[in-house]
Amino acid sequence: MSSVKRLAETSCLKSLPPNYVFSAQSVDFMVWDNGEVEIPVIDFSLLMSSNTDQRSKTIKDIGYACREWGFFMVINHGVPEELKEEMLGACQSLFDLTEKEKLEYAGKSLFDPIRIGTSFNVTVDKQLFWRDYLKVHVHPHFHAPHKPPIFREISEEYCKRAREVAQELLKGISESLGLEDDYINEKMEVGLGSQLLVVNLYPPCPQPAVAMGLPPHSDHGLLTLLMQNEQDGLQVLHNGTWVPITPLPNSFIVNTGDHLEILTNGKYKSVIHRAMVNNEATRISIGTAHGPPLDKIVSPAPELVAEGGNHLGYRGIKYKEYLELQQSNQLNGKDCVEYVRL
Repeated sequence: MSSVKRLAETSCLKSLPPNYVFSAQSVDFMVWDNGEVEIPVIDFSLLMSSNTDQRSKTIKDIGYACREWGFFMVINHGVPEELKEEMLGACQSLFDLTEKEKLEYAGKSLFDPIRIGTSFNVTVDKQLFWRDYLKVHVHPHFHAPHKPPIFREISEEYCKRAREVAQELLKGISESLGLEDDYINEKMEVGLGSQLLVVNLYPPCPQPAVAMGLPPHSDHGLLTLLMQNEQDGLQVLHNGTWVPITPLPNSFIVNTGDHLEILTNGKYKSVIHRAMVNNEATRISIGTAHGPPLDKIVSPAPELVAEGGNHLGYRGIKYKEYLELQQSNQLNGKDCVEYVRL
């Protein structure tokens, strides 16, 4: 299937092809907040501080962000802004390859090391999403396209730095739950775990009011770290309202994933979000999804089930099985979480 980027660059394109059009009944375009609501901000440098009071307050802030939002911004994370800009440039160069060059990476299997595609899953999507993507398995074994030549070196360093930030955040999350700081990293074997690089490209759309970049969904895994270029489009469902997210300069947007919800027995829930498009400029977002090894069974932590007489809320499921379930069906809210909920 031809990429959305190629379709968008067709000079005669004035309206969307019918298979990209969403009706007002199928997508809630109008309910969103344009006022004062903002997601929490976590200063990573305070989490790493030797000042116990500062670190303790930051851990409480992380707990609040996970419990009340499932989304937060991370500033002062130590990943150089220059590296992030180089990563954005490398991703743009990759999408600028010819259709023939990109076809080399048109993987068919979910677990192919490198896949370039469009929409979400074109074999089951009833309507197509205004989005091209690159998905690369970068840990525990690193992979990268060999074109463009700069991509491998830049993406390897970027993913390494993102992984380091994610593991430190998971320590803070563990402590916010009253657990030892290495609890999640050790129980979920994060050091040997899965890291998936997902790059999304949303070209200018001639009719953004009836198109979708990605539909409402939650993310698999424990945490997702996201950065983007200067174009906004991410919206988070908070208390029944769509909240548009405008990241602070050189920040990461972090969201809790389905497997953190399972592990915490629902104390920290994954949150539904979506990607909207515009008719002015291309948006690129770069996400790294951090999870356990593919063969790891994720189930609620006994310490959190026993806490306060809580009941077991989720059945255990192998991470690979969960990915296969999510990626082989239409992307629809938190359907996969409901599949494992007791």
